[in-house]
Amino acid sequence: MKIFSKEQIYAGDKLTAEKQNISSTDLMERAGTQIFNWLHMRMQGAQVPIHVFCGIGNNGGDGLVVARHLITHGYNVKTYVINCSDKRSKDFLINYDRIKNVTKEWPTLLSCAEDFSEILIDEKDIIVDAIFGIGINRPVDDWVKALFNHFRITKAFTLSIDVPSGLYTDRVVDDPEAVVNAGYTLSFQTPKLVFFLPETAKYTVQWEVLDIGIDPEYLFTTPTEADLIGKNEVLPIYKPREKYSHKGTYGHSLIIGGSYGKIGAVTLASRAALAVGAGKVTAYVPKCGYTALQASFPEAMVITDTDEDKITKIDFDIEPTVIGLGVGIGTNTKTVSALEDFLKTNITPLVIDADGLNILGKKKALLKLLPEQTVLTPHPNELERLIGKWKDDFDKLKKTKALAKKYNLIIVIKGANSIVVTAEKLYVNTTGNPGLATAGTGDVLTGMITGLISQGYEAIAATIFAVYLHGKSADLLIEDFGYQSLIASHVIEGIGEAYLDLFRQPEQPQVEQADDGEE
Repeated sequence: MKIFSKEQIYAGDKLTAEKQNISSTDLMERAGTQIFNWLHMRMQGAQVPIHVFCGIGNNGGDGLVVARHLITHGYNVKTYVINCSDKRSKDFLINYDRIKNVTKEWPTLLSCAEDFSEILIDEKDIIVDAIFGIGINRPVDDWVKALFNHFRITKAFTLSIDVPSGLYTDRVVDDPEAVVNAGYTLSFQTPKLVFFLPETAKYTVQWEVLDIGIDPEYLFTTPTEADLIGKNEVLPIYKPREKYSHKGTYGHSLIIGGSYGKIGAVTLASRAALAVGAGKVTAYVPKCGYTALQASFPEAMVITDTDEDKITKIDFDIEPTVIGLGVGIGTNTKTVSALEDFLKTNITPLVIDADGLNILGKKKALLKLLPEQTVLTPHPNELERLIGKWKDDFDKLKKTKALAKKYNLIIVIKGANSIVVTAEKLYVNTTGNPGLATAGTGDVLTGMITGLISQGYEAIAATIFAVYLHGKSADLLIEDFGYQSLIASHVIEGIGEAYLDLFRQPEQPQVEQADDGEE
């Protein structure tokens, strides 16, 4: 699914109106009706008080459409207009007149804090937030901020239209208190990037996209800076296996890493590479890792350094398809020198994680030695060492893209919604959960990316696919383990189920037949 910018959304609205020969008011009616349908399907006429708060722009116009349909369908509705400016959009004014034609209880105008101080909203009521949409470009007035705080104090369920009011789509907020905290956001046609960034995602608990009929050709052909990655996006990536294939068909992954006390990282990465489908896996470790790997992971081959506790030289006589580098490797000066010497001559595709990234962060000149399309998988601290400190999440994305462009890299920003970053594009993952916040899951991801590249997937496809499968494995496993008990080894064991889930059809709701009273 594409994530359109606000400028692209405005362009899509305009083009749709022109091609479908409808007015912007008609498109607003369509959008507001979709919101009403969503509510009506869930409420089925229930007389819970619904408080619809409308701004005076197009988001407010959407809210007036919703309120009008709720009123004509017999719901218990109170409508308010946040009179925060002298400028009103044309479509807002049209729908303001329309709602006055269906009720004697005209919308209540709110112009200051005193106007809403006596509004009674119970915890069991519903608030519909239609105050500000994606066009907001300045901080909200203090009295409107007080209204948002009033919403929070009531603890009523809050449904935001398109975006929580006060939330920008292209930068972080100026004041965390000046944004509506939505329990649910219904976003028109496309999710917004801010739903997936740590500093801004917290303003809506859940979100859903509603199709409002934007021109299909525009949606299909317009390139976007960001895509949302779910099952539909990764299914075309998947490569089925040929009947007469063999282990050589699916490549040879080499995992280089480990140091005394950190051989487990290499074990996890190696197991993950094989579990995701690599034909063969070899681990390159210091001598202390030999017995542990051979005993715990008999499917792997093992090559050892001459040093007992650390890697001091990277020298092997195999020809791997791809190399996963850095897990558990440490930052000993001899290890750093070994990595530097290796990078000067290596031309094999690389996936780099953990201390491999920390070494690059300390010796940034090594970045120019990386093969094109090398995959880096940093957690936040490792990313900071590579790109420096960032002001906010948007600055982080900007700096990460700049690094990816400078050295032609693929960078995975790991987190609640891991984002795969290239020079030109962001791929936002939809799978995963807090159970992944445990030691070793990053090593597993490194192995999975390595194992997919080994099978012939292009680096970008392998990275997107691995991030998805990694998260999906965790999602399937929490039913058995919960968040707290999930460990990295479980994620490897769940890779097979994650693959199988790609081809499962969603369960259809069963329709109960009416009882005719006969035995």
